Amino acid sequence: MSGVTPQGSIVHMQEKLSAVPEKPGVYLFKDSHHKILYVGKARELRNRLRSYFQKSTALDSRKSAMMKSVSDFEYTVTGNELEALVLEANLIKQHRPRYNILLRDDKSYPYLKLTVNERWPRLLVVRRIQKDGARYFGPYVPSGPMWSTLSFIRNHFPVRTCKYSLEKRMRPCIQYQIKRCVAPCTGEFDHGEYLSMIQDIRLLLEGKNKGLLASLGKRMHELSEEMKYEEAALVRDRIKAIQRISETQKVVAQGLGDVDVIGFFKTGEMLTFKILFSRNGIMIGSRDFHFRDVAGESDSYLMKNFIEQFYGKEIIPPQEVICRIVPEDARLLSRWLSEKRGGKVSIVVPKRGIKRQLLEMAEENARILSLSPKDEEGRGLLLEEIAARFRLQRTPHSVGAFDISNIGGKEAVGAFVYWEDGEFKKQRYRHIKMDAVQGPDDYSMMKEMVKRTIGNLGEELPDLMIIDGGREHLDAALSVFREGNIAGREIVGLAKDPDRIFLPGEKPPVDLEDGKPSSLLLKRIRDEVHRFAISYHKKLRSRKALESPLDRIYGVGRKRRFELLNHFGSIDAIRRATAEEIAALKGFNRKIAEDILSALKK
Repeated sequence: MSGVTPQGSIVHMQEKLSAVPEKPGVYLFKDSHHKILYVGKARELRNRLRSYFQKSTALDSRKSAMMKSVSDFEYTVTGNELEALVLEANLIKQHRPRYNILLRDDKSYPYLKLTVNERWPRLLVVRRIQKDGARYFGPYVPSGPMWSTLSFIRNHFPVRTCKYSLEKRMRPCIQYQIKRCVAPCTGEFDHGEYLSMIQDIRLLLEGKNKGLLASLGKRMHELSEEMKYEEAALVRDRIKAIQRISETQKVVAQGLGDVDVIGFFKTGEMLTFKILFSRNGIMIGSRDFHFRDVAGESDSYLMKNFIEQFYGKEIIPPQEVICRIVPEDARLLSRWLSEKRGGKVSIVVPKRGIKRQLLEMAEENARILSLSPKDEEGRGLLLEEIAARFRLQRTPHSVGAFDISNIGGKEAVGAFVYWEDGEFKKQRYRHIKMDAVQGPDDYSMMKEMVKRTIGNLGEELPDLMIIDGGREHLDAALSVFREGNIAGREIVGLAKDPDRIFLPGEKPPVDLEDGKPSSLLLKRIRDEVHRFAISYHKKLRSRKALESPLDRIYGVGRKRRFELLNHFGSIDAIRRATAEEIAALKGFNRKIAEDILSALKK
């Protein structure tokens, strides 16, 4: 049932609301041009629609802005809530309304289809799921592992790839000549043996490699006992190949079954989902999604909205959907997913065990992705936020960071890292050992680090540079750019405890403890340069700890060091020796002996 009223008439709108039944259904809001602005679902249509038009109802900023454009609404009554859920998902997918939070992903995911419904089954790549009795394995996201698996199977299991019905005998094609098919089309290959090969493929795709290897081992021994040594050798080679591919599979947990794990991370107006696909305990892929303008929406609504749109595509739901947030209409979603799968699907919020560990891994991945989204649009929004917050003259597309690491001025090192296109560019990392500065002088060290790094990078300097430290560290770095007359680069200081940004020429720093994506990204870059500096500093310290005092003496090379230690036994014994004793050794003289004793007594 639907209704239409004259545009802009409040009286007619109220009359129309009074006629709405108290039944489940779907409603659509439209603007003055009859364009659909929003699609929603309700258990009771009348109450839900009235809530939008009552002044006492507190709407979030997104829906408040929407209601200013609403001129009309329509509704469709459904038999139950599940029907309403399915209709809502279809209408959102069809109309993509402006005020619905949309999954901007129209891709269909690839599956491997084993046509066990055919007399002579095949293995195909498909993107459409049909209820035809075949077995589907996937989704494979990204598709690379799927193509590798398919290539492996076709190289070691010569099943047919043709589309012929094989009701009549045919001449074998070139696939038979190159031993990639056993040619069931000739009518000469044993059907039971062919189905046994299909069962092996099925076990392999299900991740049941132990059972498959045991079965193949038994078959190899049977063939050997029957003195069919050539066939036994083929099975042996197949066993070795399966053992190799088993080593490359990312096994999560045996017996885990089919699960999708949904990581969720929201900060400000941005939202990131990371979904991990595990089938029969093996990780087969992952996918991430970014949303913006989600402020005001509840986490449970956002999770429901994502599940509804993601599984509304050509995809087979797993046995369990694991997430941290219980979605709205969880019971209905579970019923809908179960109908799509043809078996029970549960939405689970685990508290412990391997499922909880997988969820934490997905959530951490979502958090990291939110800092540097892979899609160009998400990165653009993040960098625009940085430019606006720190009043930069232009939006940066690359970010660099400097840090100093030392203990009391000893073994001081400088480090630089480079971030661009959502990832760290390690080929542009730099570290230096401080030579020009003696003693604990962080500001002079920062000047030396910046000067030497920008001289090394030349034209590859990033658009925005972060100096680890406060106002004084920032001023030290700025002086280097002024002296070198280098323009067109933005420079800020990032201090710790609490985290805050210092801007050139401005006294009050900008707080970074707000959880915004821009704050998290800058802190992540700062943490990376700190890690890089510390690791290089530790490397130098460990090298020095293993270094012999003899290594620093000019003229004492590897052979002379060996001769000294071999004769005297230790550094202390060398110190106690006389110049005459050292000079008497092969390859030494009085001058070298005196240099050695002088260096060791310092």
